[in-house]
Amino acid sequence: MMEYQSRGIDTNQTGIHEDLDKTVHKYLSTEFQKPVAEHSKATFEQVQTVVDRWQGPLILDSCCGVGESTLALSQRHPEALVVGIDKSAHRLGKNTAYGDSNERCLLVRADLNDFWRQAVDANWQLSHHYILYPNPWPKQKHLQRRWHGGPLFPSIIALGGQLELRSNWRLYLEEFARALEISGQASSVTELAADSVPITPFERKYQATQQALWQLQSKLC
Repeated sequence: MMEYQSRGIDTNQTGIHEDLDKTVHKYLSTEFQKPVAEHSKATFEQVQTVVDRWQGPLILDSCCGVGESTLALSQRHPEALVVGIDKSAHRLGKNTAYGDSNERCLLVRADLNDFWRQAVDANWQLSHHYILYPNPWPKQKHLQRRWHGGPLFPSIIALGGQLELRSNWRLYLEEFARALEISGQASSVTELAADSVPITPFERKYQATQQALWQLQSKLC
């Protein structure tokens, strides 16, 4: 039996970052100007072809890692096409360990900084958007590396749908909730039930080491 080792969050931050509000306001009022990479355009065009054929509910599983969650979400939402996205080919290459995929489960290697913007430009409107256990960048100086403290936060809002994040660092989700509040979106942060069935390796690892797990939910409008 595999033995999991997982340390808790190591951070020098004790509360919501003092620069969060001004950082979120900055990115809500400006446009991210970095050009989209050519390889990102080609990848998105391939995915768009599948989405155009689907013509049904669309779900994103962002930062999907090995894709275990993408398959689980496609089983949870049989009415939808679930697109799992991760930047690591190595992680995505491990997805065969989690069972057979299906025609409603698409795994894509892509940079979310490019992919989300292209999805917004293509007028995607999601039914659900999952960001399960992203790297929270817990050091105080790394606020702008967190999704809610960076220039892509407006894209998350624009994609809409039922948003769900999970983390073993409650403060990360509380910051995200504050960023949503600034943008006029309501949300809730609750503890995930200890006996919930894990759908990511992270969730399984944290449960095995008895760390509290938290989820943020928001109906983006």
